[in-house]
Amino acid sequence: MWETVFEDVLDLASLPWFDIDDGRLVLDPACGPVIDVHTHLALSYLVPPNVDLERETGEVDTYLPAKGRRVDLEVYANRNMSVEDRRVMAQDLVLGSFVRHGPRQTHTAANLLRQMSDLRIARAVIHAIDLPVISRNAEIYIDVCRAHPELAPFGSAHPATPFPGVRIDRLARLGARGIKIHPSDQAMSPDNRLMWRVYRACERNGLPVLYHCGPVGIEPDFVRDFSLVRKYEKPVACFPGVTFFLGHSGALQFREAIDLARRYPNVVLDLSCQGLEGIRAILETVDHDRIVHGSDWPFYHPGPAIAKVLIATDGDLALRRRVLHDTAVRLLGL
Repeated sequence: MWETVFEDVLDLASLPWFDIDDGRLVLDPACGPVIDVHTHLALSYLVPPNVDLERETGEVDTYLPAKGRRVDLEVYANRNMSVEDRRVMAQDLVLGSFVRHGPRQTHTAANLLRQMSDLRIARAVIHAIDLPVISRNAEIYIDVCRAHPELAPFGSAHPATPFPGVRIDRLARLGARGIKIHPSDQAMSPDNRLMWRVYRACERNGLPVLYHCGPVGIEPDFVRDFSLVRKYEKPVACFPGVTFFLGHSGALQFREAIDLARRYPNVVLDLSCQGLEGIRAILETVDHDRIVHGSDWPFYHPGPAIAKVLIATDGDLALRRRVLHDTAVRLLGL
């Protein structure tokens, strides 16, 4: 039985798969390569981007600090955040587009690539989140990914955007590998009929959808209902030709997400942020060819997410390789 509670992220080096190099957590090369299907860069709204995404900084200020913050792998990731961590995160996400300080200034492609190297992450999927008219994060991310083949962009098209299908057609031509939908951030339920324009365009372009899926317990009450797992069944059933990745595997409703995955072959579960309880249940009950690994960087350091998979697959190297790498390569053409 492995230890699952650590003083902070660096304390994961007490596990046999990790070490510390120059003050940074590193992964044993034998555990790689890893594909991370769930990451972000700094987002921008209303005003031009104020973060240089090519800039490398000394530290990465993840919203759950990597140093000095207890990490319990058994629980959903945000349960490790303090009240102050959540306050800083909310302030940075809301006001960060207008100020040149705060954690998001370290949420750059250069910093992500450095941590990917440390943790044997060969490819990372970058998710844009856009709102109508006031943002073009998808185009910004696609431009960044062109310069870094280790990064693969997922675009974004809010259904209230004028001609969202045309936008998705364009993003596909530009190189988007899929479309991210975040019902709570975009304030629209996944089963809203307006979303059908997005799903049809994804189907037409052969693009998968990666949802934020499930309530996480710290979102505002007025948007929580948008992410309830039961609201994802209708699009999954109506668009069998689209592959739907349930980001966070339903979050706090992982058992409902498991049920959805067992009933619909076009559903894939992304383990990002899940605790070991959820990961073990998913590995025991869901087709192993429809389970992928993610970290939700820069909300969290990538180390704990990898550690959970290593612990949950201990003794089954073939399953470990499938979850950490092979399934994502096959499903996303990476």
